[in-house]
Amino acid sequence: MKTLLHLCCANCGIFPLSVLQQQGHQVTGFFYNHNIHPYQEYMRRRDTVKEWSGRIDLPVLMRDEYALEEFLAAVAQRPEDRCAYCYRSRMAATAERAAAEGFKAFTTSLLYSRYQQHEAIRAYGEELAQTHGLTFLYEDHRVGWQEGIRISKEMGLYRQQYCGCIYSEKERYTPRPKK
Repeated sequence: MKTLLHLCCANCGIFPLSVLQQQGHQVTGFFYNHNIHPYQEYMRRRDTVKEWSGRIDLPVLMRDEYALEEFLAAVAQRPEDRCAYCYRSRMAATAERAAAEGFKAFTTSLLYSRYQQHEAIRAYGEELAQTHGLTFLYEDHRVGWQEGIRISKEMGLYRQQYCGCIYSEKERYTPRPKK
């Protein structure tokens, strides 16, 4: 099946891509992560996807947009709900691109992360699939967490230390009060 795989980053794409290919899918990557902060981090992740995909001969479609202001306007009033916005905006763009380019299915590398809300991703993916006449491929790729880390380290890929948005950066780097 011709499948579009949303890539949040190269590292998170490694394991889902291998599973999809083993299942016989014809996979194309799609990089769209307009919320990553700061811009230098956005560029590192984008460039790492380009490097990785070139090394493994994975075709990747790029929607190269950095839209910090749009992200902040959407989540500033309720930052605790920011993940829902991130899932929805990136997955909607993926489904729209998949439908426009003749793909039969789509999925996301967000399903690899132990830190993401799988049920929310799955529900929204299925909703988008129905809207666009596609199949959303849900699979819990967290089982490959260590394998993906091992392979990305072996490949010498840049490995980010937080999810991507300004709020996750703050959570990662701001000292927490001692209990």
